[in-house]
Amino acid sequence: MSRILIIEDEEAIAELEKDYLELSGFTVDVENDGSLGLSKALSGDYNMFILDLMLPGVDGFEICKQIRSAKNTPIIMVSAKKDDIDKIRGLGLGADDYMTKPFSPSEMVARVKAHLARYERLIGSNVEENKVIEIRGLKIDTTARRVWINGQEKAFTTKEFDLLTFLASHPNHVYTKDELFSEIWDMESIGDIATVTVHIKKIREKIEFDTSNPQYIETIWGVGYRFKV
Repeated sequence: MSRILIIEDEEAIAELEKDYLELSGFTVDVENDGSLGLSKALSGDYNMFILDLMLPGVDGFEICKQIRSAKNTPIIMVSAKKDDIDKIRGLGLGADDYMTKPFSPSEMVARVKAHLARYERLIGSNVEENKVIEIRGLKIDTTARRVWINGQEKAFTTKEFDLLTFLASHPNHVYTKDELFSEIWDMESIGDIATVTVHIKKIREKIEFDTSNPQYIETIWGVGYRFKV
C-alpha cells in the first residue's frame, strides 16, 4: 500500500485531500507546518509527497529542493498562486506536477495514481526489487539494510540489524541465547551470551512502543527469544 505525506497548512484542505486518498486505498499522513513536514519527509518512508507552496516555517520551494536532493519520490506541488513563474520554479526544483487551487479532489487522486504508476514502472525497470519484511508497522529492507517503525527510520548497528532480521525471518520460532550467539556472531558461545541480551534490549528500545510489554520480540523465560507475528 502506497504511503503519502501531505504538507498543507490549511487543515480543511488537507483533511479533504486525505479523505479522498484514503478512500482510494492510500495510507496518508498530514503535517501542517513546513519545518515539521520537511523533517518527516526526509526521515519517513513515503511513496508520494503532496506539497503546498505557502507554509509556516519552511516554504514549499525549499522543502521540494531538499526532498529532491535526497529522494526520487514523486512530488505534487499545490498552490493558490496562478503565476507561471511559481509553476516554472517548482517544476525546476524537481516537482513532478503543479496543481492550482481550487482543484477537484478526484483530479488530484487521478494525478497521484498516474505519477505513482509511472514511478513504479521506472524503478521496476531499473532496480531489482529489494527483499522486504513487513510486520505490523515494522519494515525491514534486508537488501538495503534499513529499518522503519511506523514510517520512521531507525539506525541499527550491524549486529543489531542481523539479529533482528534473523528473528523476523523465523517468526514464532524460539531460539536460545546460545543459538542466537552462534548464528549471529558466527562462533561458539563461550560464556558470553550476555551480549545477546544486550542487543535484544537495544533493538527493543528502537522498535517497541513499550519495552516492558514487547509486541515483536518476546522473552520465553528459561529458554530464549521468539519473534511474534
